[in-house]
Amino acid sequence: MFKSMWKYVVILILSLTLFAVRADSQSKTTPVNAAQVQKIAAEREAEHNGTSSDPHQQLQQELITRTVSERQLQLRIDTEKLVALTAELKQNVDKTGANVLSLDVIKKAQEIQRLAKSVQDRMRNAY
Repeated sequence: MFKSMWKYVVILILSLTLFAVRADSQSKTTPVNAAQVQKIAAEREAEHNGTSSDPHQQLQQELITRTVSERQLQLRIDTEKLVALTAELKQNVDKTGANVLSLDVIKKAQEIQRLAKSVQDRMRNAY
């Protein structure tokens, strides 16, 4: 009985020794991997925040951001103008008789159509 117990103790000690050697060898490579992981994480964070160390890349990111902002602002302005023109068109149509269309109503309708097409094209080409 003592011999069989001795076998288990030896197997346990050998297993623990092998496990300790593997853990030690992995811990030696971990700092290098951790440094690489930190570097990659920092690069991704910089790309995500737009704070890259490359000045050309920063300038390009700023240009893209500015262009998108300007496009969005122009879309808002054009949309507000469309709403105003549509309200004016409705008022003019309400004023005219059933069989009469004024030249002003036709011009407003054409202007609305051109502006709506412009907004639609701008939205399609936005991305």
